[in-house]
Amino acid sequence: MAEEKPKAAERIRRTARELFYREGIRAIGVEEIVTRAGVTKPSLYRSYASKDELAAEYLRDYEVGFWAAFNAGADIHPDDARAQLMAYFEGLSQRASQAGYRGCGLTNAVVEYPGDDHPARKVAEENKRKLRARLVELSTAMGAKHPALLADGLLLLLEGTYASGQLFGAHGPAGSLVKIANQLIDASLA
Repeated sequence: MAEEKPKAAERIRRTARELFYREGIRAIGVEEIVTRAGVTKPSLYRSYASKDELAAEYLRDYEVGFWAAFNAGADIHPDDARAQLMAYFEGLSQRASQAGYRGCGLTNAVVEYPGDDHPARKVAEENKRKLRARLVELSTAMGAKHPALLADGLLLLLEGTYASGQLFGAHGPAGSLVKIANQLIDASLA
């Protein structure tokens, strides 16, 4: 039996995810998405009310992958908040040092859409609020004297890694992420 070709909506979603991450949401038009997905514009608009809604859906999908990666350390180190966090930082350090790394799709969306009313920005902002709260939880579990302050420092490290990985690649600051994070955590627990 021949493999079934993905439905138009799935091809649109997959194509948009690839293009939006690699090129940026604003840089990619509907025409390019439908051409690369091999569908028509009416197919896109039957599945998504607008390009803005497609962008928001891309970020919702991206967020699922983000949380899976961020929380993967909890399965390996269920009773060790620091090891859980460092598992993510180690993976991020490696990813951000590779060619073609484009940072965090959610962070990139915040930069692309400075206004508060864009659907993609709303998804990204909510993710960043949840991430900050999760970092406070982990910092508290690690025994930080000032959990919110440590969480903010860790968040700044993450966001800096997302940006610097795009700029410097293999020989940049992303390679120092784990060491710097450990030093920050040690100083916060002392």
